Amino acid sequence: MSNAFVIDEEGRPCDTDYMELRESVLLTDDDYRLFPEAGPRFQLIEGGLYMSPSPSRYHQAIARNITYLLMKHLERNPIGEVFQAPLDVYLGRHDVFQPDILFVSCGRKGILAEDGVHGAPDAVVEILSPATARLDRESKLKVYARSGVREMWIVDPNSKTISVFEFDRDVANPIAVHGATSSFASISFPGLMIDAEAVFRS
Repeated sequence: MSNAFVIDEEGRPCDTDYMELRESVLLTDDDYRLFPEAGPRFQLIEGGLYMSPSPSRYHQAIARNITYLLMKHLERNPIGEVFQAPLDVYLGRHDVFQPDILFVSCGRKGILAEDGVHGAPDAVVEILSPATARLDRESKLKVYARSGVREMWIVDPNSKTISVFEFDRDVANPIAVHGATSSFASISFPGLMIDAEAVFRS
């Protein structure tokens, strides 16, 4: 489970229960900017500040594999840019996320800034880990859906599945769940077939 934080009277983060945090204070993007760039990886989720441990080696291998597949496609079809965490995505006053992978199309490049992404990417990929799985599946998914993200993949390294959400069609349920031997298309990357076997290659 990831840890939620609240700021004490001297401006330092201190451990607290998430519900206790919600009842005491909601942090904003201004508070988030006060934290140092170096050090732990933080995300601001519905006003709660969460710290995640470093991802596992396999988590990083999956992120690398997906990024490689997308980058190869974008080299041939320059329809936008893909980025890997850590990169701050500002989705509202109380939500600053760091998706594992995100895609911003050329038509929406105005949301790109030096300090991160100010607005909803076209697509995001979240790779589950024990520390973040509940947040990715629940709180973050809801925020992505209401913020204007079109497509989200939730990649589960344990079950080797990829759950694909298209929020224009369903804001709560995946339109498909693909196994480790599947191939599938994406609304964000026309002409690309995603090879799930290549995604889960270690």
